[in-house]
Amino acid sequence: MISHAPLSILLLNSPAPSRIDPFCAYLRSMPHVSITRADAVPQDLSRFHVIITDGDQKDGSPDAGIDGFVRHGGGWLCLGHGANQALPPVFGVRLSPLEPAAELRVTFAEADHPMAGRMPASFYSPGPYQSLLPAADDCMVIMYTDWHYQRMPVLTARTIDRGLVACTTLQCFDHPCFQQIAYRLLLFLARGIRTQFAAARSIGVGILGYAQSVGQLHGTGINTTDSMRLAAACDLSPERRARAKTDFPDIKLYESAVDMAGDPDVDLVIVATAPNTHAALAVQMMSLGRHVICEKPLALSRTETDAMLASSLKHGVHLSCHQNRRFDVDYRAVRQAVAEGLIGDLFYMETFVGGFAHPCGYWHSHQPVSGGTSYDWGGHYLDWIVSLIPDRIKSVTGTSHKRVWHDVTNADQERIHLLFAGGQEAEFMHSDIAAVRKPKWYLLGTQGAIVSAWRDVSQYDIDPVLYFQEQPIPATEMPPELTAHRYHQSGNIVCQSLAMPRREHFLFYRNLADHLLTGEPLVAPLSDSMKVVAMLEAAQQSMQTGRPVEVVND
Repeated sequence: MISHAPLSILLLNSPAPSRIDPFCAYLRSMPHVSITRADAVPQDLSRFHVIITDGDQKDGSPDAGIDGFVRHGGGWLCLGHGANQALPPVFGVRLSPLEPAAELRVTFAEADHPMAGRMPASFYSPGPYQSLLPAADDCMVIMYTDWHYQRMPVLTARTIDRGLVACTTLQCFDHPCFQQIAYRLLLFLARGIRTQFAAARSIGVGILGYAQSVGQLHGTGINTTDSMRLAAACDLSPERRARAKTDFPDIKLYESAVDMAGDPDVDLVIVATAPNTHAALAVQMMSLGRHVICEKPLALSRTETDAMLASSLKHGVHLSCHQNRRFDVDYRAVRQAVAEGLIGDLFYMETFVGGFAHPCGYWHSHQPVSGGTSYDWGGHYLDWIVSLIPDRIKSVTGTSHKRVWHDVTNADQERIHLLFAGGQEAEFMHSDIAAVRKPKWYLLGTQGAIVSAWRDVSQYDIDPVLYFQEQPIPATEMPPELTAHRYHQSGNIVCQSLAMPRREHFLFYRNLADHLLTGEPLVAPLSDSMKVVAMLEAAQQSMQTGRPVEVVND
Protein backbone atom coordinates (compact mmCIF):
# COMPACT_ATOMS: atom_id res chain seq x y z
CA MET A 1 0.00 0.00 0.00
CA ILE A 2 1.02 3.63 -0.33
CA SER A 3 3.19 4.89 2.53
CA HIS A 4 2.86 8.35 4.03
CA ALA A 5 5.59 10.14 5.95
CA PRO A 6 5.36 9.44 9.71
CA LEU A 7 3.86 12.22 11.83
CA SER A 8 4.81 12.08 15.51
CA ILE A 9 2.76 14.22 17.92
CA LEU A 10 3.36 15.07 21.58
CA LEU A 11 0.13 15.90 23.44
CA LEU A 12 0.76 17.88 26.64
CA ASN A 13 -1.48 18.81 29.56
CA SER A 14 -4.43 16.77 28.27
CA PRO A 15 -6.27 14.67 30.85
CA ALA A 16 -7.86 11.37 29.91
CA PRO A 17 -10.70 11.41 29.07
CA SER A 18 -10.46 14.77 27.34
CA ARG A 19 -12.42 16.95 24.94
CA ILE A 20 -9.73 16.24 22.34
CA ASP A 21 -10.26 12.46 22.44
CA PRO A 22 -12.45 12.30 19.27
CA PHE A 23 -9.71 14.08 17.33
CA CYS A 24 -7.08 11.75 18.75
CA ALA A 25 -9.17 8.78 17.64
CA TYR A 26 -9.34 10.28 14.14
CA LEU A 27 -5.56 10.72 14.10
CA ARG A 28 -4.97 7.17 15.30
CA SER A 29 -7.06 5.84 12.41
CA MET A 30 -4.11 6.80 10.18
CA PRO A 31 -1.26 4.30 10.58
CA HIS A 32 1.44 6.88 9.86
CA VAL A 33 0.38 9.07 12.83
CA SER A 34 1.58 8.42 16.39
CA ILE A 35 0.49 10.30 19.54
CA THR A 36 2.33 10.43 22.86
CA ARG A 37 0.58 11.90 25.91
CA ALA A 38 2.64 13.54 28.65
CA ASP A 39 2.03 15.77 31.67
CA ALA A 40 5.46 17.40 31.43
CA VAL A 41 7.80 18.34 28.60
CA PRO A 42 10.28 15.48 27.94
CA GLN A 43 13.95 16.36 27.85
CA ASP A 44 14.34 14.88 24.36
CA LEU A 45 11.88 16.29 21.82
CA SER A 46 13.82 15.25 18.74
CA ARG A 47 11.45 12.42 17.76
CA PHE A 48 8.40 14.69 17.59
CA HIS A 49 7.23 16.81 14.67
CA VAL A 50 4.47 18.75 16.46
CA ILE A 51 3.54 19.53 20.05
CA ILE A 52 -0.09 20.12 21.06
CA THR A 53 -0.77 21.87 24.35
CA ASP A 54 -4.25 21.57 25.77
CA GLY A 55 -5.28 23.90 28.57
CA ASP A 56 -4.20 27.09 30.31
CA GLN A 57 -0.61 28.29 30.28
CA LYS A 58 0.74 28.74 33.78
CA ASP A 59 2.30 32.16 33.43
CA GLY A 60 1.89 33.12 29.80
CA SER A 61 5.45 32.11 28.86
CA PRO A 62 6.46 28.99 26.91
CA ASP A 63 8.56 26.20 28.36
CA ALA A 64 12.20 26.63 27.38
CA GLY A 65 12.23 23.17 25.81
CA ILE A 66 9.20 23.92 23.65
CA ASP A 67 10.63 27.30 22.66
CA GLY A 68 13.86 25.70 21.47
CA PHE A 69 11.94 22.90 19.71
CA VAL A 70 9.98 25.45 17.69
CA ARG A 71 12.93 27.70 16.85
CA HIS A 72 14.80 24.72 15.44
CA GLY A 73 11.98 23.79 13.05
CA GLY A 74 9.28 22.12 15.14
CA GLY A 75 5.58 22.91 15.22
CA TRP A 76 3.38 23.90 18.16
CA LEU A 77 -0.42 23.94 18.26
CA CYS A 78 -2.10 25.55 21.25
CA LEU A 79 -5.74 24.78 22.00
CA GLY A 80 -6.52 28.12 23.56
CA HIS A 81 -10.26 27.99 24.06
CA GLY A 82 -11.35 28.75 27.58
CA ALA A 83 -7.88 29.62 28.78
CA ASN A 84 -8.27 32.22 31.49
CA GLN A 85 -4.68 33.43 31.43
CA ALA A 86 -2.58 35.02 28.72
CA LEU A 87 -1.28 32.92 25.88
CA PRO A 88 2.51 32.88 25.37
CA PRO A 89 3.59 35.93 23.33
CA VAL A 90 5.12 33.61 20.74
CA PHE A 91 1.63 33.06 19.26
CA GLY A 92 1.13 36.76 18.56
CA VAL A 93 -2.51 36.70 19.71
CA ARG A 94 -4.56 37.29 22.82
CA LEU A 95 -7.88 35.78 23.80
CA SER A 96 -11.15 37.70 23.71
CA PRO A 97 -13.67 37.20 26.53
CA LEU A 98 -15.57 33.92 26.47
CA GLU A 99 -19.07 34.35 25.03
CA PRO A 100 -22.19 32.13 25.27
CA ALA A 101 -22.54 28.98 23.19
CA ALA A 102 -23.62 29.49 19.60
CA GLU A 103 -23.47 27.81 16.22
CA LEU A 104 -20.52 29.46 14.49
CA ARG A 105 -19.97 29.73 10.75
CA VAL A 106 -16.26 29.05 10.21
CA THR A 107 -14.53 30.03 6.95
CA PHE A 108 -11.00 30.05 5.55
CA ALA A 109 -9.56 33.55 5.39
CA GLU A 110 -8.06 32.66 1.99
CA ALA A 111 -10.08 30.27 -0.17
CA ASP A 112 -6.92 29.08 -1.95
CA HIS A 113 -5.01 28.27 1.24
CA PRO A 114 -3.30 24.84 0.86
CA MET A 115 -5.30 23.49 3.78
CA ALA A 116 -8.59 24.43 2.05
CA GLY A 117 -8.20 22.03 -0.87
CA ARG A 118 -11.34 19.93 -1.49
CA MET A 119 -12.93 21.31 1.68
CA PRO A 120 -16.32 23.05 1.93
CA ALA A 121 -16.19 26.83 1.67
CA SER A 122 -17.40 26.98 5.29
CA PHE A 123 -18.79 24.75 8.02
CA TYR A 124 -20.83 25.27 11.18
CA SER A 125 -19.23 24.64 14.55
CA PRO A 126 -21.14 24.32 17.84
CA GLY A 127 -19.74 25.62 21.10
CA PRO A 128 -18.95 28.79 23.05
CA TYR A 129 -17.46 31.66 21.08
CA GLN A 130 -14.00 33.03 21.78
CA SER A 131 -11.81 34.77 19.24
CA LEU A 132 -8.09 35.34 18.82
CA LEU A 133 -7.09 38.99 18.65
CA PRO A 134 -3.85 39.46 16.67
CA ALA A 135 -1.17 41.29 18.63
CA ALA A 136 1.71 40.83 16.17
CA ASP A 137 1.95 42.14 12.61
CA ASP A 138 3.18 38.80 11.25
CA CYS A 139 0.27 36.80 12.67
CA MET A 140 -1.52 34.88 9.89
CA VAL A 141 -5.29 34.44 10.15
CA ILE A 142 -6.15 31.04 8.68
CA MET A 143 -9.83 30.77 9.68
CA TYR A 144 -12.38 33.20 11.00
CA THR A 145 -15.96 33.14 12.21
CA ASP A 146 -18.76 35.65 11.73
CA TRP A 147 -19.59 37.39 15.00
CA HIS A 148 -21.80 40.47 15.23
CA TYR A 149 -21.14 41.34 11.58
CA GLN A 150 -17.37 41.06 11.98
CA ARG A 151 -14.85 38.48 10.82
CA MET A 152 -13.15 37.31 13.98
CA PRO A 153 -10.08 35.01 13.88
CA VAL A 154 -10.42 31.55 15.45
CA LEU A 155 -7.34 29.89 13.92
CA THR A 156 -4.03 31.71 13.50
CA ALA A 157 -0.40 30.82 12.75
CA ARG A 158 2.97 32.49 12.98
CA THR A 159 6.53 31.75 11.86
CA ILE A 160 9.11 31.62 14.66
CA ASP A 161 12.66 31.33 13.32
CA ARG A 162 12.66 27.92 11.52
CA GLY A 163 9.42 26.70 13.12
CA LEU A 164 5.71 27.41 13.10
CA VAL A 165 3.16 27.93 15.85
CA ALA A 166 -0.64 27.98 15.62
CA CYS A 167 -3.52 28.61 17.97
CA THR A 168 -7.24 27.87 17.76
CA THR A 169 -10.22 28.50 19.99
CA LEU A 170 -12.44 26.03 18.13
CA GLN A 171 -13.27 22.95 20.16
CA CYS A 172 -15.52 20.90 17.86
CA PHE A 173 -13.11 17.98 17.96
CA ASP A 174 -15.78 15.52 16.83
CA HIS A 175 -16.73 17.53 13.72
CA PRO A 176 -15.52 15.79 10.52
CA CYS A 177 -14.56 19.05 8.78
CA PHE A 178 -12.61 20.34 11.75
CA GLN A 179 -10.85 17.00 12.16
CA GLN A 180 -9.63 17.20 8.57
CA ILE A 181 -8.54 20.82 8.94
CA ALA A 182 -6.79 20.22 12.26
CA TYR A 183 -4.89 17.25 10.79
CA ARG A 184 -3.83 19.34 7.80
CA LEU A 185 -2.78 22.06 10.23
CA LEU A 186 -0.47 19.57 11.95
CA LEU A 187 1.09 18.72 8.57
CA PHE A 188 1.43 22.45 7.91
CA LEU A 189 3.20 22.91 11.24
CA ALA A 190 5.47 19.90 10.63
CA ARG A 191 7.31 21.62 7.82
CA GLY A 192 9.66 18.72 7.16
CA ILE A 193 6.85 16.34 6.22
CA ARG A 194 5.92 15.97 2.57
CA THR A 195 3.63 13.32 1.12
CA GLN A 196 4.24 11.54 -2.17
CA PHE A 197 2.02 13.89 -4.16
CA ALA A 198 2.70 17.08 -2.19
CA ALA A 199 4.77 18.67 -4.95
CA ALA A 200 2.64 17.34 -7.82
CA ARG A 201 0.31 19.62 -9.74
CA SER A 202 -2.40 16.97 -9.85
CA ILE A 203 -3.03 13.23 -9.84
CA GLY A 204 -3.35 11.95 -13.40
CA VAL A 205 -5.99 9.23 -13.79
CA GLY A 206 -6.56 6.68 -16.54
CA ILE A 207 -9.82 4.76 -16.96
CA LEU A 208 -9.38 1.13 -18.01
CA GLY A 209 -12.61 0.01 -19.67
CA TYR A 210 -14.80 2.84 -20.94
CA ALA A 211 -18.52 2.08 -20.77
CA GLN A 212 -20.09 5.52 -21.03
CA SER A 213 -22.44 5.05 -18.07
CA VAL A 214 -19.46 4.40 -15.80
CA GLY A 215 -16.66 6.20 -17.64
CA GLN A 216 -18.49 9.50 -17.84
CA LEU A 217 -19.24 9.35 -14.12
CA HIS A 218 -15.61 8.69 -13.26
CA GLY A 219 -14.26 11.30 -15.67
CA THR A 220 -16.61 14.03 -14.47
CA GLY A 221 -15.93 13.24 -10.82
CA ILE A 222 -12.19 13.30 -11.39
CA ASN A 223 -12.17 16.57 -13.34
CA THR A 224 -14.32 18.34 -10.75
CA THR A 225 -12.02 17.32 -7.89
CA ASP A 226 -9.20 19.67 -6.96
CA SER A 227 -5.76 18.16 -7.67
CA MET A 228 -7.12 15.38 -9.89
CA ARG A 229 -7.45 15.24 -13.68
CA LEU A 230 -8.51 12.65 -16.23
CA ALA A 231 -5.47 11.96 -18.39
CA ALA A 232 -6.36 8.88 -20.44
CA ALA A 233 -8.86 6.16 -21.27
CA CYS A 234 -8.26 2.63 -22.54
CA ASP A 235 -10.67 0.23 -24.22
CA LEU A 236 -10.43 -2.55 -26.79
CA SER A 237 -13.45 -1.13 -28.65
CA PRO A 238 -12.77 1.69 -31.16
CA GLU A 239 -16.34 2.90 -30.65
CA ARG A 240 -15.86 3.21 -26.91
CA ARG A 241 -12.55 4.98 -27.31
CA ALA A 242 -14.25 7.44 -29.65
CA ARG A 243 -17.02 7.95 -27.09
CA ALA A 244 -14.44 8.70 -24.41
CA LYS A 245 -12.78 11.27 -26.67
CA THR A 246 -16.14 12.90 -27.33
CA ASP A 247 -16.90 13.07 -23.61
CA PHE A 248 -13.41 14.28 -22.66
CA PRO A 249 -11.60 15.81 -25.69
CA ASP A 250 -8.31 16.49 -23.90
CA ILE A 251 -7.51 12.92 -22.87
CA LYS A 252 -5.19 10.40 -24.53
CA LEU A 253 -6.60 7.14 -25.89
CA TYR A 254 -5.09 3.67 -25.63
CA GLU A 255 -6.03 0.22 -26.88
CA SER A 256 -3.45 -1.46 -24.63
CA ALA A 257 -3.64 -1.32 -20.84
CA VAL A 258 0.14 -1.73 -20.63
CA ASP A 259 0.66 1.26 -22.92
CA MET A 260 -1.65 3.43 -20.78
CA ALA A 261 0.15 2.36 -17.61
CA GLY A 262 3.40 3.43 -19.26
CA ASP A 263 2.14 6.98 -19.78
CA PRO A 264 3.99 9.24 -17.29
CA ASP A 265 0.85 11.41 -17.00
CA VAL A 266 -1.09 8.48 -15.53
CA ASP A 267 -0.50 8.03 -11.80
CA LEU A 268 -3.63 6.04 -11.00
CA VAL A 269 -5.75 3.59 -12.99
CA ILE A 270 -9.46 2.96 -12.43
CA VAL A 271 -10.24 -0.63 -13.42
CA ALA A 272 -13.79 -0.35 -14.78
CA THR A 273 -14.03 -3.64 -16.65
CA ALA A 274 -16.23 -6.67 -15.91
CA PRO A 275 -15.77 -8.23 -12.45
CA ASN A 276 -14.12 -11.44 -13.68
CA THR A 277 -11.21 -9.33 -15.00
CA HIS A 278 -10.72 -7.05 -11.99
CA ALA A 279 -8.03 -9.04 -10.18
CA ALA A 280 -5.76 -9.77 -13.16
CA LEU A 281 -5.89 -6.22 -14.51
CA ALA A 282 -5.43 -4.62 -11.08
CA VAL A 283 -2.37 -6.79 -10.36
CA GLN A 284 -0.95 -5.95 -13.80
CA MET A 285 -1.40 -2.21 -13.29
CA MET A 286 0.12 -2.32 -9.80
CA SER A 287 3.10 -4.33 -11.06
CA LEU A 288 3.73 -1.44 -13.46
CA GLY A 289 3.81 1.02 -10.54
CA ARG A 290 0.32 2.46 -10.87
CA HIS A 291 -2.12 3.08 -8.05
CA VAL A 292 -5.43 1.29 -8.60
CA ILE A 293 -9.09 1.95 -7.88
CA CYS A 294 -11.21 -1.05 -8.79
CA GLU A 295 -14.90 -1.04 -9.55
CA LYS A 296 -17.07 -3.05 -7.21
CA PRO A 297 -16.99 -5.87 -6.43
CA LEU A 298 -13.26 -5.74 -5.80
CA ALA A 299 -12.95 -9.30 -7.21
CA LEU A 300 -14.85 -12.60 -7.27
CA SER A 301 -12.95 -14.60 -4.65
CA ARG A 302 -10.81 -14.29 -1.57
CA THR A 303 -7.89 -15.83 -3.45
CA GLU A 304 -8.07 -12.95 -5.93
CA THR A 305 -8.33 -10.22 -3.28
CA ASP A 306 -5.39 -11.72 -1.36
CA ALA A 307 -3.29 -11.59 -4.54
CA MET A 308 -4.34 -7.98 -5.13
CA LEU A 309 -3.38 -6.98 -1.60
CA ALA A 310 -0.03 -8.75 -1.91
CA SER A 311 0.71 -6.89 -5.14
CA SER A 312 -0.19 -3.57 -3.54
CA LEU A 313 2.16 -4.24 -0.64
CA LYS A 314 4.95 -5.52 -2.88
CA HIS A 315 4.94 -2.52 -5.18
CA GLY A 316 4.09 0.14 -2.58
CA VAL A 317 1.04 1.43 -4.44
CA HIS A 318 -2.50 2.28 -3.44
CA LEU A 319 -5.40 -0.16 -3.89
CA SER A 320 -9.03 0.37 -2.96
CA CYS A 321 -12.54 -0.18 -4.29
CA HIS A 322 -14.97 2.31 -5.81
CA GLN A 323 -17.42 2.19 -2.89
CA ASN A 324 -19.15 5.42 -3.90
CA ARG A 325 -22.38 4.41 -2.15
CA ARG A 326 -20.73 5.12 1.20
CA PHE A 327 -21.64 8.72 0.36
CA ASP A 328 -25.35 8.12 -0.36
CA VAL A 329 -27.40 10.41 1.85
CA ASP A 330 -29.69 7.68 3.20
CA TYR A 331 -26.74 5.52 4.28
CA ARG A 332 -25.07 8.54 5.88
CA ALA A 333 -28.30 9.36 7.74
CA VAL A 334 -28.62 5.78 9.00
CA ARG A 335 -24.96 5.65 10.02
CA GLN A 336 -25.23 8.92 11.93
CA ALA A 337 -28.39 7.77 13.72
CA VAL A 338 -26.74 4.50 14.75
CA ALA A 339 -23.53 6.24 15.82
CA GLU A 340 -25.49 8.72 17.95
CA GLY A 341 -27.34 5.87 19.68
CA LEU A 342 -30.75 6.95 18.39
CA ILE A 343 -32.05 3.36 18.43
CA GLY A 344 -29.67 1.98 21.06
CA ASP A 345 -27.39 -0.91 20.14
CA LEU A 346 -27.98 -2.20 16.62
CA PHE A 347 -28.54 -5.98 16.75
CA TYR A 348 -30.53 -6.81 13.60
CA MET A 349 -30.84 -5.33 10.13
CA GLU A 350 -32.21 -6.18 6.68
CA THR A 351 -31.48 -4.55 3.34
CA PHE A 352 -33.26 -5.15 0.05
CA VAL A 353 -33.00 -4.21 -3.60
CA GLY A 354 -35.04 -5.35 -6.59
CA GLY A 355 -38.55 -5.70 -7.90
CA PHE A 356 -40.27 -7.82 -10.55
CA ALA A 357 -38.57 -7.16 -13.87
CA HIS A 358 -36.66 -8.99 -16.55
CA PRO A 359 -32.90 -8.91 -15.89
CA CYS A 360 -30.75 -6.91 -18.30
CA GLY A 361 -29.07 -8.54 -21.28
CA TYR A 362 -25.55 -7.42 -20.39
CA TRP A 363 -22.78 -9.25 -18.53
CA HIS A 364 -24.36 -8.18 -15.24
CA SER A 365 -26.83 -11.07 -15.68
CA HIS A 366 -24.25 -13.72 -16.65
CA GLN A 367 -22.85 -15.44 -13.56
CA PRO A 368 -19.42 -16.48 -14.94
CA VAL A 369 -18.66 -12.81 -15.62
CA SER A 370 -20.59 -10.98 -12.90
CA GLY A 371 -20.06 -13.50 -10.09
CA GLY A 372 -23.78 -13.88 -9.57
CA THR A 373 -26.87 -11.90 -8.62
CA SER A 374 -25.54 -10.74 -5.24
CA TYR A 375 -22.21 -9.51 -6.61
CA ASP A 376 -23.79 -6.45 -8.26
CA TRP A 377 -25.83 -4.46 -5.75
CA GLY A 378 -24.51 -6.70 -2.99
CA GLY A 379 -21.12 -5.05 -3.45
CA HIS A 380 -22.71 -1.88 -2.07
CA TYR A 381 -25.30 -3.19 0.37
CA LEU A 382 -22.95 -5.63 2.09
CA ASP A 383 -20.40 -2.83 2.33
CA TRP A 384 -23.01 -0.81 4.22
CA ILE A 385 -23.59 -3.75 6.56
CA VAL A 386 -19.90 -4.27 7.42
CA SER A 387 -19.63 -0.54 8.12
CA LEU A 388 -22.66 -0.49 10.43
CA ILE A 389 -21.76 -3.79 12.16
CA PRO A 390 -17.95 -3.94 12.16
CA ASP A 391 -17.82 -7.06 14.33
CA ARG A 392 -16.22 -10.34 13.21
CA ILE A 393 -18.49 -12.52 11.05
CA LYS A 394 -19.25 -15.92 12.56
CA SER A 395 -21.19 -17.53 9.72
CA VAL A 396 -22.74 -16.83 6.32
CA THR A 397 -25.84 -18.54 4.93
CA GLY A 398 -26.99 -18.08 1.35
CA THR A 399 -30.18 -19.15 -0.41
CA SER A 400 -31.03 -18.90 -4.10
CA HIS A 401 -34.08 -19.23 -6.37
CA LYS A 402 -34.16 -19.89 -10.12
CA ARG A 403 -37.84 -19.97 -11.09
CA VAL A 404 -38.73 -17.41 -13.77
CA TRP A 405 -35.90 -15.86 -15.83
CA HIS A 406 -34.34 -18.93 -17.46
CA ASP A 407 -32.75 -16.97 -20.33
CA VAL A 408 -30.02 -15.62 -18.03
CA THR A 409 -27.55 -17.48 -15.81
CA ASN A 410 -27.94 -15.31 -12.70
CA ALA A 411 -30.38 -16.48 -10.05
CA ASP A 412 -33.76 -14.75 -9.85
CA GLN A 413 -33.33 -14.10 -6.15
CA GLU A 414 -30.51 -14.45 -3.65
CA ARG A 415 -30.55 -13.93 0.09
CA ILE A 416 -27.46 -13.66 2.31
CA HIS A 417 -27.78 -14.00 6.09
CA LEU A 418 -24.87 -12.96 8.32
CA LEU A 419 -24.32 -13.94 11.93
CA PHE A 420 -21.72 -11.87 13.80
CA ALA A 421 -19.53 -12.85 16.73
CA GLY A 422 -21.45 -10.49 19.01
CA GLY A 423 -24.76 -12.17 18.13
CA GLN A 424 -25.93 -9.46 15.72
CA GLU A 425 -27.68 -10.55 12.53
CA ALA A 426 -27.92 -8.93 9.10
CA GLU A 427 -29.54 -9.89 5.82
CA PHE A 428 -29.22 -8.75 2.22
CA MET A 429 -31.69 -9.75 -0.48
CA HIS A 430 -31.60 -9.05 -4.20
CA SER A 431 -34.73 -10.20 -6.00
CA ASP A 432 -35.86 -9.81 -9.59
CA ILE A 433 -39.13 -11.64 -8.82
CA ALA A 434 -40.44 -9.49 -5.96
CA ALA A 435 -43.80 -8.07 -7.00
CA VAL A 436 -43.85 -6.18 -3.71
CA ARG A 437 -40.60 -4.71 -2.46
CA LYS A 438 -39.36 -5.07 1.08
CA PRO A 439 -37.99 -1.89 2.70
CA LYS A 440 -34.51 -0.88 1.61
CA TRP A 441 -33.59 -0.40 5.28
CA TYR A 442 -34.95 -2.24 8.32
CA LEU A 443 -32.89 -1.89 11.50
CA LEU A 444 -33.67 -2.95 15.06
CA GLY A 445 -31.87 -1.59 18.09
CA THR A 446 -32.25 -2.00 21.82
CA GLN A 447 -34.17 1.29 22.04
CA GLY A 448 -35.94 1.55 18.70
CA ALA A 449 -35.92 0.90 14.96
CA ILE A 450 -35.31 2.55 11.60
CA VAL A 451 -37.46 1.72 8.58
CA SER A 452 -37.38 3.15 5.08
CA ALA A 453 -40.03 3.65 2.41
CA TRP A 454 -39.16 3.59 -1.29
CA ARG A 455 -39.92 6.72 -3.32
CA ASP A 456 -41.13 6.19 -6.88
CA VAL A 457 -40.60 9.51 -8.61
CA SER A 458 -40.97 10.53 -12.26
CA GLN A 459 -40.06 13.67 -14.12
CA TYR A 460 -42.65 14.97 -16.61
CA ASP A 461 -41.65 17.01 -19.65
CA ILE A 462 -44.15 18.90 -21.79
CA ASP A 463 -44.67 17.38 -25.24
CA PRO A 464 -46.55 19.56 -27.80
CA VAL A 465 -48.01 16.49 -29.51
CA LEU A 466 -48.37 13.88 -26.79
CA TYR A 467 -48.91 16.44 -24.00
CA PHE A 468 -46.18 15.03 -21.76
CA GLN A 469 -43.29 12.59 -21.60
CA GLU A 470 -42.60 10.64 -18.42
CA GLN A 471 -39.06 9.84 -17.30
CA PRO A 472 -39.06 7.58 -14.22
CA ILE A 473 -36.11 8.02 -11.86
CA PRO A 474 -34.82 4.62 -10.71
CA ALA A 475 -35.94 3.96 -7.15
CA THR A 476 -32.37 2.94 -6.30
CA GLU A 477 -31.24 6.49 -7.07
CA MET A 478 -33.92 8.27 -5.03
CA PRO A 479 -33.16 8.53 -1.31
CA PRO A 480 -35.93 6.71 0.55
CA GLU A 481 -37.91 8.19 3.37
CA LEU A 482 -36.34 7.16 6.68
CA THR A 483 -38.31 6.98 9.92
CA ALA A 484 -36.99 6.23 13.39
CA HIS A 485 -39.37 4.54 15.85
CA ARG A 486 -38.22 4.97 19.44
CA TYR A 487 -39.55 3.46 22.63
CA HIS A 488 -40.66 6.08 25.18
CA GLN A 489 -40.86 5.48 28.93
CA SER A 490 -44.59 6.16 28.73
CA GLY A 491 -44.90 2.91 26.79
CA ASN A 492 -45.58 4.67 23.49
CA ILE A 493 -43.53 4.41 20.32
CA VAL A 494 -42.46 7.84 19.12
CA CYS A 495 -41.80 8.31 15.40
CA GLN A 496 -39.53 10.88 13.80
CA SER A 497 -38.17 11.42 10.31
CA LEU A 498 -34.42 11.11 10.04
CA ALA A 499 -32.60 14.23 8.91
CA MET A 500 -30.81 13.71 5.60
CA PRO A 501 -27.45 15.35 4.97
CA ARG A 502 -27.18 17.66 1.99
CA ARG A 503 -26.67 15.73 -1.24
CA GLU A 504 -23.19 16.38 -2.64
CA HIS A 505 -21.69 14.94 -5.77
CA PHE A 506 -18.39 13.08 -6.31
CA LEU A 507 -17.39 12.88 -2.64
CA PHE A 508 -15.65 9.58 -3.34
CA TYR A 509 -13.01 11.30 -5.46
CA ARG A 510 -12.55 14.06 -2.92
CA ASN A 511 -11.89 11.50 -0.21
CA LEU A 512 -9.52 9.60 -2.51
CA ALA A 513 -7.50 12.73 -3.26
CA ASP A 514 -7.41 13.60 0.45
CA HIS A 515 -6.00 10.16 1.19
CA LEU A 516 -3.40 10.14 -1.55
CA LEU A 517 -2.22 13.70 -1.00
CA THR A 518 -2.34 14.05 2.79
CA GLY A 519 -2.88 10.56 4.19
CA GLU A 520 -6.39 11.25 5.49
CA PRO A 521 -8.35 8.02 6.14
CA LEU A 522 -10.46 6.44 3.43
CA VAL A 523 -14.18 6.39 4.15
CA ALA A 524 -14.29 2.88 2.65
CA PRO A 525 -11.02 1.09 3.52
CA LEU A 526 -9.70 -1.80 1.44
CA SER A 527 -10.19 -4.24 4.32
CA ASP A 528 -13.96 -3.71 4.19
CA SER A 529 -14.09 -4.33 0.42
CA MET A 530 -12.07 -7.53 0.87
CA LYS A 531 -14.49 -8.59 3.62
CA VAL A 532 -17.43 -8.04 1.25
CA VAL A 533 -15.88 -10.37 -1.36
CA ALA A 534 -15.24 -13.00 1.32
CA MET A 535 -18.91 -12.78 2.34
CA LEU A 536 -20.09 -13.08 -1.27
CA GLU A 537 -17.89 -16.10 -1.91
CA ALA A 538 -19.02 -17.78 1.31
CA ALA A 539 -22.66 -17.13 0.39
CA GLN A 540 -22.16 -18.80 -3.00
CA GLN A 541 -20.62 -21.82 -1.27
CA SER A 542 -23.56 -21.96 1.13
CA MET A 543 -26.05 -21.80 -1.76
CA GLN A 544 -24.32 -24.81 -3.36
CA THR A 545 -24.05 -26.93 -0.23
CA GLY A 546 -27.19 -25.85 1.59
CA ARG A 547 -25.14 -25.30 4.77
CA PRO A 548 -23.79 -22.21 6.53
CA VAL A 549 -20.14 -21.32 5.99
CA GLU A 550 -18.69 -20.84 9.44
CA VAL A 551 -15.58 -18.71 8.88
CA VAL A 552 -15.01 -15.98 6.28
CA ASN A 553 -12.46 -13.77 8.02
CA ASP A 554 -9.31 -14.32 10.05
